[in-house]
Amino acid sequence: MEYESKILKLFKNGYLTTKDVTDNNIPRTYLTKLIKKNKIERVSRGVYIKKNILVDEFVILQSKSKYAIYSNATALYLHGLSNRIPIRYDITVKSGYKGSLQKEKNVNLFYTKKELLELGVIDYKLDSGNVIRVYDLDKTICDIIKNKKKIDAEIYNKAIREYFYSKKKNTLKLYEYAKKMNIYNKVRDTFEVLG
Repeated sequence: MEYESKILKLFKNGYLTTKDVTDNNIPRTYLTKLIKKNKIERVSRGVYIKKNILVDEFVILQSKSKYAIYSNATALYLHGLSNRIPIRYDITVKSGYKGSLQKEKNVNLFYTKKELLELGVIDYKLDSGNVIRVYDLDKTICDIIKNKKKIDAEIYNKAIREYFYSKKKNTLKLYEYAKKMNIYNKVRDTFEVLG
């Protein structure tokens, strides 16, 4: 009983991982007991929620890999440059990634070199209070220019225009990212048209 109440106190914003339980030296069998008592629910491998908590797909998908970073159209949505709620989530992982996200039907995976994976990553706080990893606005713009053929044309054009006129843009950072990603000319040409 003591372990069960400890587990219930470990939940952050309604979520808990198996790692949280093992890090606190609590036997995992108590998770099963709490599920049987209908106090918690397993929503994904190694991820649990308290009963009556809405499942947040952003949190669930990101918990499947420490390399998962929300990107492209999904990041545009999070940054307010797209009003299209993701049905399929754009997630960037490192090249050579082999993991459970590849089996997810609601995920579009993008791959990048290991040394570029963390470029422009920020912690993004959702309305639920949970924090996910997403690329910042300037890196997201570089990503959609790089992946233009894979991005819906309407979403792409709207995002490029809105970014160009946005007070949030950081042109210095944009071109710094573009150089590191080897797409400097592509980025420059995209914005020269608007300029």
